[in-house]
Amino acid sequence: MPKSFSAAEHAYRFHGTTILAVRGKDRVVMAGDGQVTLNNTVVKHHAKKVRRIYKDRILVGFAGATADALNLTEKLEHKLERFNGNLTRAAVELAREWRADKILHRLEALMIAADGNTMLLISGSGDVIEPDRGVMAIGSGGVAAQAAATALLTETGLDERRIVETAMKIAASLCVFTNDQITIDELLTHE
Repeated sequence: MPKSFSAAEHAYRFHGTTILAVRGKDRVVMAGDGQVTLNNTVVKHHAKKVRRIYKDRILVGFAGATADALNLTEKLEHKLERFNGNLTRAAVELAREWRADKILHRLEALMIAADGNTMLLISGSGDVIEPDRGVMAIGSGGVAAQAAATALLTETGLDERRIVETAMKIAASLCVFTNDQITIDELLTHE
């Protein structure tokens, strides 16, 4: 059942973002737009929603409330340390804790995490999802970004970085909560 908000809570809701990750044969590329919106006002243009954690070996991108997302990123990093960098184990443990803990369960965020081998969507409802194809997106412009990236990956010979750049521009042109001030990072994949 969707969470309902009081008029006061709804008046100060931060909206939207777009995070996109594309995995290729030799690298994974992740991007996030820079826009932060409060109601119908853009309050920031250059937010950094993609970062490296755990000895710079894991990329994370988040959509949702910033403080919540940063809290979850920190918790994921602790889990990675506990499980010696095993992203899948850390993500499953984070999702389990996130879903079960009364305080964490209130956090409003989604996260994509990727290392050289694995790309996962992690949610507070206990989801840890690996994409069928090497493309995953979240946030208000996520559907547009994922559709564009999937088409570009399937139908062109563009490299992953160009696919991500182009797909994010398409999402920014369609989603009012996504801008074209994009942060992009990439990791080499492991054989």
